[in-house]
Amino acid sequence: MFKIVEKKTLAPQIYLMKVEAPRVAKAAKPGQFIIVRMDEKGERIPLTICDYDVQAGTVTIVFQTVGCSTRRMANFEVGDCFQDFVGPLGQASEFVHEDMDELKKKKIIFIAGGVGSAPVYPQAKWLHEHGVEADVIIGSKSKDYMILEDEMKEVANVYPATDDGSYGYKGLVTNLLKDLVENQGKKYDVVVAIGPMIMMKFVCKLTEELGIKTIVSLNTIMVDGTGMCGACRVTVNGETRFACVDGPEFDGHEVDFGEAMKRQGIYKAEEAKKIAQYEENCNLGGDK
Repeated sequence: MFKIVEKKTLAPQIYLMKVEAPRVAKAAKPGQFIIVRMDEKGERIPLTICDYDVQAGTVTIVFQTVGCSTRRMANFEVGDCFQDFVGPLGQASEFVHEDMDELKKKKIIFIAGGVGSAPVYPQAKWLHEHGVEADVIIGSKSKDYMILEDEMKEVANVYPATDDGSYGYKGLVTNLLKDLVENQGKKYDVVVAIGPMIMMKFVCKLTEELGIKTIVSLNTIMVDGTGMCGACRVTVNGETRFACVDGPEFDGHEVDFGEAMKRQGIYKAEEAKKIAQYEENCNLGGDK
């Protein structure tokens, strides 16, 4: 059993949990993920690792309530335990494997959309700890939905952006990136975009025009997390890859986003039915 030792509400329907999982914390690397299972009958939920503390033996996760299982998970409190907390899984960020002298020469910018700030943070933090300065664009629909900004400012140069202009730059993250490059004289060797699939697609469209290498994370299409279910199949550079075992990060200019977005929507109808059943059960005083 894996105990929750801290819980925070970061934004409407977005939660942070710190979980006791010493073996996972000891082995974790930026870019990897874990699988949570609430109980014996619970769904397997893949979640990117937001942070890890080897000394404390804890792993931090951030999730948004989008389906039945995450809505139920949001009701867990400090002291409650998860049945399973498996990881680290997937491939670590390619930065971890690069020659440090070469890495320090690169100009890197992360683009975090919504909950994408959670998987961006450990990478920016790791780079900072190794003497590499990075920029981070944090995008959200409004100020109320911007998460981990203070934590990110401690490890990177942060550029906030909101769709409604309630905070920071008013407009899309792609427009802010274009402004940084074309109007503010910024030069980047690598862009790492993590967030909604549609956001990553248009970031890649822009960076192709700008000639900047771009990495994206396809964590949002994972289901089983082990490569066995095949739900996260995606075409990368004309070849079939699995987001959970080959990724979750890939060269964004090689990803077939049309296919990936179709795959992401496969279970929407079924999930809507599960949510309705869960809410009816809660109204009748049922499950936690």
